[in-house]
Amino acid sequence: MTRDFISKVNNEVKDTQLPDIYGFSEQIGKVPDLIKLTLGEPDFPTPQHVKDAAIAAINDNDSHYTATWGRIETRKAAADFLKNKYDLNYDPATQLVVTNGVTEAMYTTVKAFIGEGDEVIIPTPAFPVYDSLFTLNGGEIVEVSTQPDNFLLTPERLEEAIKNHPNAKMIVLNFPSNPTGRTYSEAQIKALAAVLAKTDLIVVSDEIYSELTYGTTHTSIAKYLPEQTILFNGLSKSHAMTGWRIGIFAGPANLVEQIAKVHELVTTSVMTISQFAAEEAFANGQDDAKPMVVEYEKRRNYLHEELNKLGFENELPEGAFYIFAKIPAHLNQNSYDFCLEVAREAKVGMIPGGSFGKGGEGYVRLSYATSMENIKEAVSRLKKYVK
Repeated sequence: MTRDFISKVNNEVKDTQLPDIYGFSEQIGKVPDLIKLTLGEPDFPTPQHVKDAAIAAINDNDSHYTATWGRIETRKAAADFLKNKYDLNYDPATQLVVTNGVTEAMYTTVKAFIGEGDEVIIPTPAFPVYDSLFTLNGGEIVEVSTQPDNFLLTPERLEEAIKNHPNAKMIVLNFPSNPTGRTYSEAQIKALAAVLAKTDLIVVSDEIYSELTYGTTHTSIAKYLPEQTILFNGLSKSHAMTGWRIGIFAGPANLVEQIAKVHELVTTSVMTISQFAAEEAFANGQDDAKPMVVEYEKRRNYLHEELNKLGFENELPEGAFYIFAKIPAHLNQNSYDFCLEVAREAKVGMIPGGSFGKGGEGYVRLSYATSMENIKEAVSRLKKYVK
């Protein structure tokens, strides 16, 4: 007798497509001698003082459960970081939770708010994990392409989206942006906040790249919409701590309390050793990103200029470590096929722009979170390919 157990799987799970950026990177990663400008993985080590704090915690046998929201010392350090850097005021006891990276923060927030048929506005191109998490929870995605406006959401397009979807429950913002590297000035943030303040939309703002900006100072939208914003941040990008899995979410106490219910059920608590390291990073490493930013900016400037010379038009990113470049008109405009072909023939790995939703097709994302040597060799190979 053949039994069909797969039919018992939740329909939302069966219908959810995982983001193909990871799978694509693994696929082309099998190409010999490939230079990978694919995933956003800082090529710097975690700062030594942060590692020392973790080692000390291990030696002190700090290896037991913490409070489900995170050690209060870690939360205090995170709240102080947000205050000192972005002029944000959160009570660490009631308004901030430590999570297993921003991905977990995103999942618990989506689960707390989104049910079957709930609409969510997402400016695109956008990090594709957002789509997958909303689909998993029955949400309906409302994509707003930012391509016509140099990959920045304008108040006019935001107003139009709200008018056309008056029952939308949430909007997701991400800046500096993955995949475009674009971000907003304080004046632009104020303009978007003015539109959103007239609504009851929950504003979910993923600001994990806030410490990686070039020639501009990051302004959080939570500064202007504290009562309706759930803010995400963490240490993965700013302190090269992707594997430590430290994220945070912060917001109004009544909303944080509800989201934290989901967090407790899916996580119990974040790894204790990582929390000791995070306390040190937040408290005594507030400028740890500065040396990385200097190097990233050099790479950004070089790659931006060289790509434009080759016909890959791109806006100069103000943050993160990605360039979103338009495929030259005389080359294959299907971004997936183009990236696959470049990987096999030129041995340069990039991510298809189509992976990031509406407005991304015809583009490619390149990460400069790798050495200048690798970037220069990749450019050399692309030159040969284009010619």
